[in-house]
Amino acid sequence: MSDRISREELVRIYNIEVTFFDSLEEAGLLKIETENETKYLQYDELSTFEKFTNWHYDLEVNLAGLEVISHLLNKIERLREESFIGR
Repeated sequence: MSDRISREELVRIYNIEVTFFDSLEEAGLLKIETENETKYLQYDELSTFEKFTNWHYDLEVNLAGLEVISHLLNKIERLREESFIGR
């Protein structure tokens, strides 16, 4: 069993635009693997992909907004880790 899913499968399953997926990749919001010209997302990145998809399609957050949210969440996580380590 593979530990990844192709871009085409994600587009079909989540009913999203290929351009949205590609935009997430270009913005560095998703870590994508390419093999034989097929793009794949690792299953451990799937929850991140689902968050971005929900925020974009359900809440109408644009790509710039997704980048800001991602940056802030990563910063919060780093601060939590630093705070935990400092104890």
